[in-house]
Amino acid sequence: MLWSRPVGFLLDHVLYKTSVRGRSNVPKAGPVIFAGNHISYLDGPVMFGAAPRAMHILVKKEMFAGFLGRVLRASGQIPVDRSGDRAALQAGKGLLDAGRCVGILPEGTRGSGSVESIANGVAWLALATGATVVPVAILGTRHGGEHRDSIPPLRRRLSVSFGAPLCVSRRSGESGRVSMDRAAAEIQAALAGHVRDSVAQTGQALPHIPPLRKVQ
Repeated sequence: MLWSRPVGFLLDHVLYKTSVRGRSNVPKAGPVIFAGNHISYLDGPVMFGAAPRAMHILVKKEMFAGFLGRVLRASGQIPVDRSGDRAALQAGKGLLDAGRCVGILPEGTRGSGSVESIANGVAWLALATGATVVPVAILGTRHGGEHRDSIPPLRRRLSVSFGAPLCVSRRSGESGRVSMDRAAAEIQAALAGHVRDSVAQTGQALPHIPPLRKVQ
């Protein structure tokens, strides 16, 4: 996986012009969940390249085909079935229990990136491992009315901002479901607020949500 770090740097700072903020918010040791907003295919790779620590990102299983699939597996990324995948979460838990970092785009699908809702998987990982959650705002990977499956042109200005870390935990007398829903709400609020702040600081707006291209 050592080779993947230079590739991430190449993507962020040679192919694109990526400004990075908030690296000091990332704990230098211990398990970390990087939770980013999701507007483009490039969000995961851009987050990977900008982070001060290596991470294993949960990537939809459809991407694990052909050459790209071999690259993803070789770099330690985790295939996930978005309809529900306990195996992927368990794999992420194992990495976090070992003190490593996991990246997740908890909105689950590409949209406006405003983080109006998230899946509970990120909350389950945080509660099950005690990992610190770092919200990540990713901007510029899709503009205006660009299609959700478009790739930004080379040398576009991108922005990645790592927000204030947070920890979630179970409360005494609270059921597992209530704990998970509350933790998810806390993570959603932190990530959505960080995205709003990053938009204001960078001047880079979130995209609209055009329809997906029809399959011919």
